[in-house]
Parts: sequence; structure tokens; C-alpha cells
Amino acid sequence: MRGVAILGSTGSIGLSTLDVVARHPERYRVVALSAHRDVQGMLTQCRRFRPGLAAMADPAAATALAQAVAAEGLGVEVMAGAAGLEAVATHPDATDLMAAIVGAAGVLPTLAAVRLGRRILLANKEALVVSGALFMAAAQASGAQILPIDSEHNAVFQCLPPGFADGLDRVGVEQILLTASGGPFRNRPLAELQDVTPAQACAHPNWEMGRKISVDSATMMNKGLEVIEARWLFDARPDQIQVVVHPQSVIHSMVQYVDGSVLAQLGNPDMRTPIAHALAWPQRHSSGVAALNLFEIARLDFEPPDLARFPCLRLAFEAVTAGGTAPAVLNAANEVAVARFLSGDLAFTAIAEVVERTLDSVEHGAADSLDDLLAVDEHARGIAEQQLRRAV
Repeated sequence: MRGVAILGSTGSIGLSTLDVVARHPERYRVVALSAHRDVQGMLTQCRRFRPGLAAMADPAAATALAQAVAAEGLGVEVMAGAAGLEAVATHPDATDLMAAIVGAAGVLPTLAAVRLGRRILLANKEALVVSGALFMAAAQASGAQILPIDSEHNAVFQCLPPGFADGLDRVGVEQILLTASGGPFRNRPLAELQDVTPAQACAHPNWEMGRKISVDSATMMNKGLEVIEARWLFDARPDQIQVVVHPQSVIHSMVQYVDGSVLAQLGNPDMRTPIAHALAWPQRHSSGVAALNLFEIARLDFEPPDLARFPCLRLAFEAVTAGGTAPAVLNAANEVAVARFLSGDLAFTAIAEVVERTLDSVEHGAADSLDDLLAVDEHARGIAEQQLRRAV
């Protein structure tokens, strides 16, 4: 019986995780959950799974949840804020942590669990984008297992041979091929992108995701962040990572070997597949996902990404190549710009402009500690806010 803690349990990844866990009550027990401010969603989960601890990042939401669980006599401890998130991540009964908080807010609690040597099911790509070198060094020091949940990285993980941690070159890997759907605007005329609305950007053709990650998919910044994540997860050089646009989202990623072989992982676009794989690894069990019907798919298409259409992908490659704090600056500026776009105060095409100007305005050096990275993150957000005023 494994104890599962979830950071971001009311989001799409959290809900999918709980769905898989509920299918195997003999194997998993939910011990701790966290959410931002969805009190009703968390209350429903507390009723069903009876975790020992529930944390809300928003203090007012934590107060409301505490009152509700007390009124129903659920016996669930409630905590608030950053301390609550860290308490969920480091819960003494948790063997596995699903790190599914979107954005830089998930870095600190996830890193706390890494330092305890826990098994980390990593859906929060920003943890590696912001603090990749420190994060992986902490995992190596503590013995923590990092299992990727992003469908692309989970696919790569499944296609790599044992021993890949000793170096991709040593195991004959030539390239990692990250697939991308191209999002909702893959074929839209460039002149029309200026007028894209948040609702249109969030309407992904294949996946059901949160609003922020949906916008990132539409700009292909999400794929750029995944490039940076792959660099750290698999100790890959930037030139060993290629992005391939694959509109059907059936092949989740591929690994190309020096002998000409290309291994691919296929499946229906449902996050329960990589979640179930990571939960059960190195074994496998059911996920609730329907089997892939290749006769219904009929065809698979591939094309190179258009960097004029998706400048955010270009910026991400430039940031990972520059190294140091550049990826943290990229991520911070993107979070600021996307939030402003979702509020209706920034044009879709201006997201990349804000990110590029911020990258050009902030010096990229080495970061020797998490405090250094957090300071860079805060500084970059301030610069991005200044750039917003120029872009609006």
C-alpha cells in the first residue's frame, strides 16, 4: 500500500490521478491533498478519500474548508499557504508525490519532497525549468526517483533503455523527438493571431487542460518548456532535442537511436495513461483509458514547427542553450504575460514580445542556490510587468 500526496488535486492532473488511484484501492491510499482555492472541489475529495491533511494555498479558502470539514466531522487537518503546500509534499505517510501545481509556485514544495528522497511524479515542468540543475542534484543526493508525467516525457522515458542516466551517447541515443499537436492555431493565418481571444486559445483540439497550460500550448511555449524539462530529465544537450508537430497527438514522443531505429510510444490523448504508468512503475496496471484503435486513426501526420508562427518555441531553445538563469527568466516572463492575456488586457501575439523583451533586459548568470533563483524569478517578473506597459 503506497501513500499518495497530490499537489494540485482539484486541477486536471490531480483529478486524473485520483481517478486512477480509485481504481486500485488495494494499492494506493490518499494521504494528503492541496489546491489553490477550490473549496467545494477539495471538500468533495475529502469526503471520498479522507486524507489526513488538506491544504489550500489561499488562506481564505483554507478557513472555509476547515469550517466545512469540521461541520461534517471528516477528521481532516486543514492548513493554508506555502507552509500547507510543503506539509502536503512532505507528509510522513506519503511515499509518492504527484507534483501537479502549475507554475513556479510548485517548485518549493516539490523540492522539499525531493530532499526527503520521495518518489516524485513530476507534472510541474516549471520545477525543472526554473531550478533544473539544483533539482536534479538534490534528487541524486537523496536518491529520489523522478518519474515524468507530461505525456511527452513519459513517452521518452518508456522508449529509453535502462541505464540512460549514464549518458544518452553511451546507450546509443541520437535524438529525443518531442511531439507537439500544434495547438488550435497551427493553420490559422498569421494576420488573424493578433485578435485571438482567451476562449479560443484555451480550446485545445486534443487535450483537456487548465487555462494557463492551454495558452502555453497555443503559443507552443509549453513545448519550449518541455524542451528545457527534457534537457534535465534525460541529461540531454539542446541539440539532441527536436520538436515534431504531430496534429493527431497519438504518438506522444519518440527516441531516435544511432543505428537508425526510432522507438515511439502511442496512445489515446488521456493523461491517465502516463499517470498510471508512473504510479505502477516498474510494473503496469489499468488506467481506465480505452485501447488505441489504429484503424480509426487511419493516418499520422508530421511537420516541422513554424518558428515565425510560434516565436515562444524559438525563445525557449535560445534560453536552454544560454543556460544559467535564462530558463527561469523565460518562465517568469511567460507566466506574467499569459496571466495578462487571460484577463483580456494583452494581445495573444504580445505574449512572445513581452517574453523576448524581458529576456533581453535581464542578465543571465549562474545560480548557486534556490534563493538566487527565486530572486531572479522575482526580478524577471518585475521587468515583465514593465514590458507589459509597452506591449498593451
